Order: sequence, then structure tokens, then C-alpha cells
Amino acid sequence: MGLEEICARIAKAEKNAGREAGSVKLIAVSKVQPNERVEAVLEEGHRLFGENKVQEAAGKWPDFRERFEGVEVHLIGPLQTNKARQAMELFEVIHSLDRPKLAKTLARLADELGHCPDLFIQVNTGEEDQKAGVMPGEADAFIAECRDLGLPVIGLMCIPPVDEEPSLHFALLAKIAERNGLKGLSMGMSGDFEKAIAQGATHVRVGSAIFGERDYG
Repeated sequence: MGLEEICARIAKAEKNAGREAGSVKLIAVSKVQPNERVEAVLEEGHRLFGENKVQEAAGKWPDFRERFEGVEVHLIGPLQTNKARQAMELFEVIHSLDRPKLAKTLARLADELGHCPDLFIQVNTGEEDQKAGVMPGEADAFIAECRDLGLPVIGLMCIPPVDEEPSLHFALLAKIAERNGLKGLSMGMSGDFEKAIAQGATHVRVGSAIFGERDYG
């Protein structure tokens, strides 16, 4: 499929939803992708990438940043508290703020370092036991708590259950964001990003459709 086709599909979905052209940011999910594939996408001019793990990003991006100007890397996977400092120095944006302990750690480190990446709060819209994120019913209180800590929360993120209609989850996330005055919506992946854009996504996370299937071997 490739970058060009995904960008064309995003542009079409924006138009169909009556959204402004260019209002949706494409995060190219480069986790577990070989460096040559990532480099090829950088060569095409794309500059916004997503990683799942702090360690993997640390081994990959400092070198690419030296060679390509304007690179922005977002953490889209779960963040352990003990990796928070490293994450704050590696990523422009963190999409997986999901618990009070992590919020307090980020606030403390922000004071210490004098800066903090922009943050999305992860909401577990499907209330799945195995998935990270605050429960929808607790989202308002957690957003308020993060704001009280002075954290730069710019939006919400979700990963819908695989066996449910994603649009319902995207609509729920958009509703929580709207009532809390948050503009950012990180939602939609390779299989459902058009539906996410129709529901107001500002950031979509697409990996294999750009880079090809991941090789976990």
C-alpha cells in the first residue's frame, strides 16, 4: 500500500467528513520495523513517527534525527514509571498517560527538567481487563487531576476492542474530549482510520499499511 496511498485515503476521509484538509496528522508506526524501511519513509519526506517501546526508540531515533530535520516521535505504547525520564527526553508527545502514579511522576520530572512532552490520556473505552487506560467513567476526574498537576494534556487516545464496531468507541472518546475542552483525539489504525476521521480524529496511527507487515521473528 505505502505512504502515498494512505495519505490519499486520509485526504479523502477528511473531505468526506467535511473536515479541513490537513487537519489529521498521520503517525507512521515504526515499531519493530527494520531501519531501512523507516529510512525509506523518511526519504519520502514523512516526519511524524510512533514507537511502542522506550528502549527501541532510544536505539533508533537519535541517529535518524541527526540525519533528517524536523523529525517528531510519539510514544504510543504503555509507559512504565521507571522509564518516564527517558521517555520525556526522547519523545515530543506521549499518548499513553493512563494512571495517577504516572501523572505524578511526569509532573515531578517536568519540574525537574523544565519541560514536558504534550500528553494524551489513554481511555479504555471497551473497559477491557487486559488493556491500559482509565475507565470512561473515571476519565473526567483523571483529566482534572492531570490539569491540577500542571501537565500539558492536549487530548485523549483509545484502542477499541478488536471485535466491536470501532465507531462507537471513537464517538465515546470524542464526547469525553469535548466536555473536557480537549481538542486532540488519537484514534484509528490501519483497519479503521477512515471511521476515526469521521468521528473527529486529529491523529491516526498507521503502521503495516505504510511499512509492510511486521516481522516479529
